[in-house]
Amino acid sequence: MDITAKLAELGLELPKAAAPVAAYVPVVEHDGLLYVSGQLPFRDGQVVTGRLGDDMDVAGGQDAAQRVALMLIAQIAQALGGDLSRVERVVKLGVFVNSAPSFTDQAKVANGASDLFETLFGDAGRHARAAVGVAVLPLGAAVEADAIVAVRPA
Repeated sequence: MDITAKLAELGLELPKAAAPVAAYVPVVEHDGLLYVSGQLPFRDGQVVTGRLGDDMDVAGGQDAAQRVALMLIAQIAQALGGDLSRVERVVKLGVFVNSAPSFTDQAKVANGASDLFETLFGDAGRHARAAVGVAVLPLGAAVEADAIVAVRPA
């Protein structure tokens, strides 16, 4: 089953790949690796905002992390001309969680993204990861994530 079909089966769809909001490119391909810049979660065209442990709970954070994963995949798809079958392995995921000082469940929040990659790509979606709590993220986003992805030649 292809990724688009799996997404539809889950009731999800890829958003339009977001344009950069500053001086960077969304994806750089080098030596068979895609380096995907930090992406934000979107719902209905708006950034999902909030601070975990303050005005957002773990479940809300996991949903935001899943939405970040969808945006990462949208950027990957755009970089690969829509051919997600070229994804060989999700190598590393970095997840940054907008956290209140006492919040310590960043890893649980990041699972929202990690679980989606594994569901969609199987073993190739299992990855190394960092989940880090931060004081603030661009545009007040609840979560931001970047990725390194190995790809097959076109």
